[in-house]
Amino acid sequence: MKTSRKWMFFVLPASITAEGLHIVIPLYVLFLGGNVVDVGIVVGLHYALSAIGAIFWGKVMDKYHIKKGILLICFSAITICSIILYFTVDLSIVFVLSSVAGFFIIGKNPVTQILVMESVPNNQWSKLFSQISIITSFGSLIAFLVGSMWDTFFDLSPYFLFCAIVSAAAIILSLSVGSKSTIERHTLVQSIHGIKHIFDHTRLNFQFIFIKIPHPHDFKPIISIFQGKISHEIGILFLANFLFYFGSNIFFTAFIPFLKKFDFTNSQVFLVYMIQTMVLLVIFFFVPKLIAKISEERAIQMSYLPRVLGIIIAAILIPIAIGMNSFVFAVISSCLMVSAFSIFSVSNSVIIFKSIPKGFEGTYLGVNSFMTGVGIFLGALTAGYVSNMISYSASFILAVCIIISSLVVFKIYLKYRLSHKVI
Repeated sequence: MKTSRKWMFFVLPASITAEGLHIVIPLYVLFLGGNVVDVGIVVGLHYALSAIGAIFWGKVMDKYHIKKGILLICFSAITICSIILYFTVDLSIVFVLSSVAGFFIIGKNPVTQILVMESVPNNQWSKLFSQISIITSFGSLIAFLVGSMWDTFFDLSPYFLFCAIVSAAAIILSLSVGSKSTIERHTLVQSIHGIKHIFDHTRLNFQFIFIKIPHPHDFKPIISIFQGKISHEIGILFLANFLFYFGSNIFFTAFIPFLKKFDFTNSQVFLVYMIQTMVLLVIFFFVPKLIAKISEERAIQMSYLPRVLGIIIAAILIPIAIGMNSFVFAVISSCLMVSAFSIFSVSNSVIIFKSIPKGFEGTYLGVNSFMTGVGIFLGALTAGYVSNMISYSASFILAVCIIISSLVVFKIYLKYRLSHKVI
């Protein structure tokens, strides 16, 4: 018996809260007198705890098959964190609360995946996942729209109360979710539609999914590369992904402090992210057609150019721009970044799924989650320390170099896969 879809109501407020916190916390760190190092630490800790939370909540979901309980606990914790953040003026407390929020924000993901699989037959998962993605994107737009008008009426800190109110609404809407689940979470790997959704709609806020917690032996395809041999080409692909997320998150972590350095208001920062999300929604409808026309491999290689251009535009043009021109360049840079990411993530998810040996989906998806998570974590810390010790330009140059190295590794992957010979 399939469940009703009333549970979908919690997706919108959950998305508004998550996206709002992801932007307002770095802004608040700067507001309290922190610098880019502090932003790097707070972002790094947030994603580190998200990775741990992904493992924890996935285990809870698999073992106890509860959904409503997880949602109520996670949304309640987020509401409490948001309220405490409103009263907080101590940076160290912000670090702790951001980490705690990261641990609980991720909890809705395995629940949402299970609910999709329970609600419709597996041949309709793709359609329902797409609907969830559209709702999530509109949630992001609402969060950014409210933030873009915030400076006109309030200081920054009351935005946390807005997040708390919306999260409280998610608590109420979660009451309609059934308590028990009979579907195993690992069923997700049997559907390319389900796993494609996870990779397609991560944006900066990577939705960690550990179908199986990686063990040292699972990293053999990657370790073998550094031993001068290749046991399976998928290890090269995972290394390319690691470098892609590593370099990308150096830019994304430094981007908000960089904009604030050039006197962007909080409203302008939110507006940049709102326009970025609108572009992402539009691109979402064209990417599948592009990939079908030119192939996943060519699409991935194409995606590196706008990402590199986006970083270069931010690094060179924003500092020398006058007046509103700096805002225009920030929007162009941001939109190029997300356009590139949408092409990369969709193409990459399909290639990964095709490359995984049958029967080892959980293992390899766990390794990919781990590698991506480490890349995001290291990118956040690297951005903070390099930007502070040297300059933002140095961070952006480093990000470009790492992203280009990801392209080189991906080309090696294609060469090896085509030749079937050890390089």
